[in-house]
Amino acid sequence: MKEPEKMEEQREEAAENAAETQQPEEAAGGADESAEAAETAEADRSGDTEQAAEDPRYLELQRLADDNYQRFLRAQADFDNYRRRTLKEKEELSKYASAKLISELLPVVDNFQRALKAGGEAANDSAYSKGIEMIYRQFVQVLENEGLKAMNPVGQPFDPELHQAIMQVESEEYGEGIVVEVVQEGYWLKDKVIRPAMVKVSQ
Repeated sequence: MKEPEKMEEQREEAAENAAETQQPEEAAGGADESAEAAETAEADRSGDTEQAAEDPRYLELQRLADDNYQRFLRAQADFDNYRRRTLKEKEELSKYASAKLISELLPVVDNFQRALKAGGEAANDSAYSKGIEMIYRQFVQVLENEGLKAMNPVGQPFDPELHQAIMQVESEEYGEGIVVEVVQEGYWLKDKVIRPAMVKVSQ
């Protein structure tokens, strides 16, 4: 091989070796520059956050956001309470829907009882009395199916929530403050007093 050609090949090999050595260095340099850029951006963001936190406008917006969140929580709690109260009122309304009608029918029951008592005294075995008694029992059964229940307070301590005392009487059978006689029946409608009993109480 001629001397000039040999020298040319050596120069090309040297250039190739130099290029291969320079590429990793450039890659490493690029990675370092990227890391530095990321750190700089993070520092800039941190600085912006700190500056925003000290900005009065930012503080005012944060306060308004907190106030609105608290209002939202209170409104949600109020709505939950309203929903529970509405459901309870709906249940109460459904449970005692017939209360007004039954209250108006109780005087009819009283008259039936008086008629039965008078009929029994006049002609206990008459067909008329038996017919009235059958109607009365059927009528009372309908009301009981709706939840009506007589109190039957004789022998129980007087309770102003349940009884209406119209008279105090002497009693050898009961102690003081005990219901000894019912003048007018009192009734429950399910678990609610629909009419207190009119009673005589021992003294």
